[in-house]
Amino acid sequence: MTLVALAQRLRDGETSPTEAVEYYLARIDALDGSINSYIAVMEDEAREAAAALEGSQPRGGLWGVPVAVKDVIDVSGSPTTAASDVRRDVAPADRDSAVVEGLRRAGAIILGKLNTHEFAYGAMTTSSRFGPSRNPWALDRIVGGSSGGSGACVAAELAAGTLGSDTAGSVRIPSCFNGVTGLRPTSGRISNRGVVSVAFSFDAIGPLARTAEDCALLLGAVAGFDPADASTVDVPVPDYTEGLEKGIEGLRVGVVRSLLGANVDGRIREAVCEAIDELAGLGARVEDVEVPMLKHFGTIQQAMQFGEATEVHLETLRTRLADYDPDVRARLLTGLFIPSPVYALGNRGRLLAYELTREAFREVDVLVAPTMPTLPPRIGEDTVDLNGEEILYRLTIIPFNSPWSLVGLPVLSVPCGFVDGLPAGLALVGWRFAEPTLFRAGHAFQQVTDWHSRRPQLEQHAGMVE
Repeated sequence: MTLVALAQRLRDGETSPTEAVEYYLARIDALDGSINSYIAVMEDEAREAAAALEGSQPRGGLWGVPVAVKDVIDVSGSPTTAASDVRRDVAPADRDSAVVEGLRRAGAIILGKLNTHEFAYGAMTTSSRFGPSRNPWALDRIVGGSSGGSGACVAAELAAGTLGSDTAGSVRIPSCFNGVTGLRPTSGRISNRGVVSVAFSFDAIGPLARTAEDCALLLGAVAGFDPADASTVDVPVPDYTEGLEKGIEGLRVGVVRSLLGANVDGRIREAVCEAIDELAGLGARVEDVEVPMLKHFGTIQQAMQFGEATEVHLETLRTRLADYDPDVRARLLTGLFIPSPVYALGNRGRLLAYELTREAFREVDVLVAPTMPTLPPRIGEDTVDLNGEEILYRLTIIPFNSPWSLVGLPVLSVPCGFVDGLPAGLALVGWRFAEPTLFRAGHAFQQVTDWHSRRPQLEQHAGMVE
């Protein structure tokens, strides 16, 4: 059942909040031992919240809907560990983050906190503190990251929807690898108050769920200006679920041809091209588009991100260096050795990238490309097969995700096929605050395809992994 369908059943009285919570708690108990998507299940709190809603009138679009959030997001009464030994003694949060406040206002029930790569600073979700999350489609594969627990949780139906965070792909990558839909919103669209930061000028909270329509409902609950967060933008929040049925007749879709070259698994390229043909069949006007210097955008974003991320951890790098996992420790230490002029130069490059991308959007409404160019690696491995050649997994990520983070654009990833039983994803990129257009395109695509509705056969794996 999709999040939207469950919300409707709850409003109609066909299901009660308590029944919904118990359904998901039972699935978590039966299946999450194999998947490890949750860091903490808040059973008592969820049951109390459900009981409090019983007999009340629905208030908000998420009334009674059980959801979960990545464990970099504060939930009052629960410690925010960021999956790190550095925070093993952190006190429980004394208030909700801005996004959890929004979820609760909309009537949602928080089931728990989800696994992540340590400090959300990696793309595998294999940190040592809580162990790796496992891909529901193949338990020996990673879930992507850093919002890997959020993606696996949705794929396994262990919550109706989730929130993750995305600095350079951390919602999009697990959405792709787990066969679910996920949105990195426009920078400034959602408050980061009460969220452990990776890199302040790139961080963005985003929803992961079964469908574009689900993500639209979730975004509406958490988007908006926050006077306590200077990074948010004071622009109206529309009803993102409105107009989804209008279709995409005449929508101008630009294919980023440079991201469909030899650096993409040929089978994934085929799935993405078939998805583009589907968009054309729905009436979209499809043409090839190139963004000048796009191949450099990811390098600029990474160069700036290193310094911003290291700044967050200066004190604990001095006092708790040994408590970091080796990969995250190496990234943070690297940030110490990047000269300050590089950051200044990166800012200049960022402005140029913004202008070049804006020019491309004068010709199109949406850009499309693969979300990820390869299948996920196996847990414990750091290479992937790309058309018969073994390459480092981390090198595949940057060209497809970091460029859009650099210029703060919204990106919706939707499932578009399967390769060797593992999901592939189509990235729909919009201009700033064009989330309604992305949702409309994603919804139209999902009305004529069933990739988003396919489910991994999980019950047979229950209890397989210690």
